[in-house]
Amino acid sequence: MLFGLGLGDQVVAVTHECDYPPEAARKPHLTRSLVPTYSAATKTAAGSTAGEIDAEVRRLTGEGRHLYELDEPALRELDVDLIVTQAVCEVCAVSYEDVVAVAARLPSRPRVISLDPSNLDQVLADLPRLGEAAGVPDRAARLREDLGRRLDDVRATVDGAPRPRVLALEWLDPPFIGGHWVPEMIEIAGGEDVLGAAGAKSRTADWDELIASQPEVIVAMPCGWDASQARAEVEGRAAQVGSIGAERIWAVDAAASFSRPGPRLVEGTALLAHLLHPDRVDAPEGVPFLPVGLAAPAART
Repeated sequence: MLFGLGLGDQVVAVTHECDYPPEAARKPHLTRSLVPTYSAATKTAAGSTAGEIDAEVRRLTGEGRHLYELDEPALRELDVDLIVTQAVCEVCAVSYEDVVAVAARLPSRPRVISLDPSNLDQVLADLPRLGEAAGVPDRAARLREDLGRRLDDVRATVDGAPRPRVLALEWLDPPFIGGHWVPEMIEIAGGEDVLGAAGAKSRTADWDELIASQPEVIVAMPCGWDASQARAEVEGRAAQVGSIGAERIWAVDAAASFSRPGPRLVEGTALLAHLLHPDRVDAPEGVPFLPVGLAAPAART
């Protein structure tokens, strides 16, 4: 969002997960993961399965321990005016309470703004809040208007088309149903989310529930993973995923266009519209996706 507002040169540091645009990845990192063997470069844990990652996260949170650490000495040296964080998901960010406590100890006493949207409207509404905090309200208003218009264009393009039944999988071991803004993205793209509820948190499901939902299309979007990792995860559970009976299965880059509440959710919505209605919507440029299974058409990126 900050780079989208033209403030990239004022961003002095980022988290270890910030990787877009490429300039962001080159900024100093102020966080690190406390999950053993976790690799920010590959968005997975070296030598660990998805189930083992989930189990470790549950163990740490169950013990009341944090998953990430903030480098307070480095932050102190940067003398920042504004800290932008989020508390949407404790698995995805430094504890908000920790951020506030650290900010209070800094000589510069920076303002802390937490962006915590549950749906697409709230994602867009966070732009004016961020723009005001960063001193660029006019830019924020223009960006919000542009993103809203692009979503309206997608909705209009698929209007009147049959709505395929869609299952969004945010994790596979155990299965998690896509939540927050994902059901809205599917609806705008001309699909019917068979299990997700707009604005609700992602939740676990068992395989029987997935089978009973009878989706026509499965979109695999393991949180924080790219399209190739998502496809490998589905292929590693071919029997279970195949038993759901979907006609088409796609793997997408969740980290880029689905997991993170920012401008690229619009691109993810356009990609969904293409996957569901390729006769009406072209694939957006530079948004990775891969087919899973012989029945799917060839991938385009």
